[in-house]
Amino acid sequence: MKDAALTFCPAHAPADHPRVKQAKTGVLLANLGTPDNYDYWSMRRYLNEFLSDRRVIDYAPWKWQPLLQTIILTKRPFSSGAAYKSIWNEDKGESPLMTITRDQTEKLSQVLADRYDDEVMVDFCMRYGNPSTKSKVREMVETGCQRILFFPLYPHYAGATSATANDQFFRALMEETWMPAARTVPAYFEHPMYIDALAQSVEHAYASMETRPDLLIVSYHGMPKRYLMQGDPYHCQCQKTTRLLKERLGWPDTDLATTFQSVFGPEEWLRPYTVEEVARVARENGKTNIAVIAPAFSADCIETLEEIEEEIRESFEEAGGETFTYIPCLNDEDTHIAALAAIADNELRGWLF
Repeated sequence: MKDAALTFCPAHAPADHPRVKQAKTGVLLANLGTPDNYDYWSMRRYLNEFLSDRRVIDYAPWKWQPLLQTIILTKRPFSSGAAYKSIWNEDKGESPLMTITRDQTEKLSQVLADRYDDEVMVDFCMRYGNPSTKSKVREMVETGCQRILFFPLYPHYAGATSATANDQFFRALMEETWMPAARTVPAYFEHPMYIDALAQSVEHAYASMETRPDLLIVSYHGMPKRYLMQGDPYHCQCQKTTRLLKERLGWPDTDLATTFQSVFGPEEWLRPYTVEEVARVARENGKTNIAVIAPAFSADCIETLEEIEEEIRESFEEAGGETFTYIPCLNDEDTHIAALAAIADNELRGWLF
């Protein structure tokens, strides 16, 4: 009875015409992805999909794939698995990124339901691993979504993040018999509500500290410098986010520093490298009390909970640093959900209102 109530036979159609679902609009959030577990084979499957993406590693396959399959995927699943194990949500049997993205989706779904009732369906997918983009697009279409707003949860555009997520979304659409209308959410690195949410997270963190940090390290995920020279706007957008955050906080330039983390491979990446810079400011500048924030990540993940909290913290402390404070990502904070809802509202114009 429930399915029958949600479907109808088009007017003037013959009685044997397939029933059609009531039209909905889908909002599909997308994040990077996560392995299903931290064992060797789960990690290998995940890393193979991730590191085989030509948007991520653009070396010629005939050069890259032999190296990836015979050396990297033989060793890296062990080290990456150990890193994931150190942060794994054992209660739910999943990575923190999965837990947080689900929480974000549930909160955003409630906000949009309050505005649009049952006209909007909100769900999430991952570019790599599960739930896959293809499976969630299929699910939305089966539910009756004739329009889908695809929302990559990357504040800053990069070919290796936003673009590859969009690529996968459009590949999924290509397999649909009745393809829904589609829109993608652009980068929101300068959106006032996003900047305000970042600023509030800093203000709340600083208010709880006994001593104000000497420096706020604003650490972004890195990329090869070559990508910047080829025209990728990521570096410039990161710099603008730092500037807008500084202005919103009302701080001088000397209170913040922009850095880049997660360097991979032999070529030069965007500098300065976070892991080196935190050690340098402690050793050379005497800044032994610092805080770190990671605005490029919409949810805490392996790069923040393991790399920043362990590797980067260790580099700072070994160089003489004394107090290291990591300010969590915006995650499912109400200010963040409000910003995402405002961005979605803007992109839904003409579809729902």
